[in-house]
Amino acid sequence: MTVTSGSCVLEKDPQNLIGISIGGGAPYCPCLYVVQIFDNTPASRDGTLAAGDEIVGVSNRTVKGRTKVEVAKLIQSIKGDVTINYNKLHAEPKQGKSLDIVLKKAKHRVIENMSSSTADALGLSRAILCNDSLIKKLEELERTARMYKGFVELTKKMLKAFYDVSQTHKQFGDVFTEIGVRDPQPNASETFMKFGESHRNLEKVAMTMVTTLKPMLNDLHTYLHKAIPDTRLTIQKYADAKFEYLSYCLKVKEMDDEECTYIALQEPLYRVETGNYEYRLVLRCRQLAREKFAKMRSNVLEKLELLDQKRVQHIVTQLQRFLSACLKYDQSCVEVMEPHQNLFPIEVDLFRNNSVFERAEVGGQSAASRPYADRSDQADQDEDDNPVSKSFQE
Repeated sequence: MTVTSGSCVLEKDPQNLIGISIGGGAPYCPCLYVVQIFDNTPASRDGTLAAGDEIVGVSNRTVKGRTKVEVAKLIQSIKGDVTINYNKLHAEPKQGKSLDIVLKKAKHRVIENMSSSTADALGLSRAILCNDSLIKKLEELERTARMYKGFVELTKKMLKAFYDVSQTHKQFGDVFTEIGVRDPQPNASETFMKFGESHRNLEKVAMTMVTTLKPMLNDLHTYLHKAIPDTRLTIQKYADAKFEYLSYCLKVKEMDDEECTYIALQEPLYRVETGNYEYRLVLRCRQLAREKFAKMRSNVLEKLELLDQKRVQHIVTQLQRFLSACLKYDQSCVEVMEPHQNLFPIEVDLFRNNSVFERAEVGGQSAASRPYADRSDQADQDEDDNPVSKSFQE
């Protein structure tokens, strides 16, 4: 730690205050120092003074040997601007982050889910940030993540279903087209060809539906795997900053209690008699932790607000996209099939159907190439030779 001297001029607010809390002073401590800089005050807006800085003079009047009450009254008695002469304490935050602070952070993580009465019973009456509503948002965020995960799984299943439907239409189209090509009757051939082409068009409609749903799945993936984890990480960083700030608050309270105990026993406390540098270092670390905590809290509030807005807009947009895609799919299917609703029924002569090609040689000529009359005569002859048929005729 190092110390440098300087001075700053502060303009009082309408309440005749400059916005600092003073500690130390006679009769126990040889120096007076800044305990806290309050928000939205002349001292905080000026930014020169910080917690832990020693106050050596007020408007060119020395304060050495005075009590903190006397110095406060001196500042209030001055009309207009106040000049503060100080010795600034320079210290790295890591110098004040002792093992005790680390253990206190772990303790605060444990008591986070405790009630306020339990926290007070454990001596954490100043830990007013226990049961923080922003930390509770983390649970809500997890529920939102599970909901979107369900959306993603459902969308994947729908994509698979529409793809299977498209392949089924394709297979139907291939089969009916093949039947139409092979059927010898012009009417039946044309009907099967049209029906096969309709199923191929239905395949294109289904694939269009799949193409429409794919961006919806990508958007859900982006929200689930980028937006939510980023907000979750911000909340975790905020919680860590909050626990560190609470740990320094608890450390300051313990050191205050220790000082009060020694004063009550009328015994000297070495760190106080030598300038209370350890206490002032903790005060500086508490101020820095508080600034970090306030910044992280602002970031969390902003991200949660944006995430909530995006979630509502995102769900509405995706549902509208899905409904419009379903409506378009239904209308397209109707447009494809409506012109062909009178194609059936059709008459098919099964005896003249050459869809099955048999190459059984009968008398040097295939059965498929023999005249229809010859095959009919042969069928009648086979029927006459059949004893079951004869008995039925008798």
